[in-house]
Amino acid sequence: QVQTVASGGGTVQAGGSLRLSCTSSRLSFGEYDMGWFRQVPGKEREGVSCITGNGITIYHKNFVKGRFAISKDNAKNTLYLQMNNLKPEDTAMYYCAVANGCGTLGESFGVILGGTFGNWGQGTQVTVSS
Repeated sequence: QVQTVASGGGTVQAGGSLRLSCTSSRLSFGEYDMGWFRQVPGKEREGVSCITGNGITIYHKNFVKGRFAISKDNAKNTLYLQMNNLKPEDTAMYYCAVANGCGTLGESFGVILGGTFGNWGQGTQVTVSS
């Protein structure tokens, strides 16, 4: 059962920008810490950026710091990821989901799935060409 729907992906050249969006008809983003995650075929899904439910704490993993910015609009129940200076290694399927340990676990923040939070929702493909 899909909980989240990500959009905004596409194909860009290295150095380009994209803005991803994520919405949910079931989860209230103001109540939960939310994160962006990505997966490359053959590799484990990894966290990218997260933001706490109150929007006060934001964390970006080292490999995207200074290039990506996470934000959200609780009124629209929409999560965003502004991605600048994209690199070929950013090519992946991007998802949003409820985050675990945002701001407290640093690079080790993870995802919460199952139960109320459902499984991974619909992702959006980002492809960066060199």
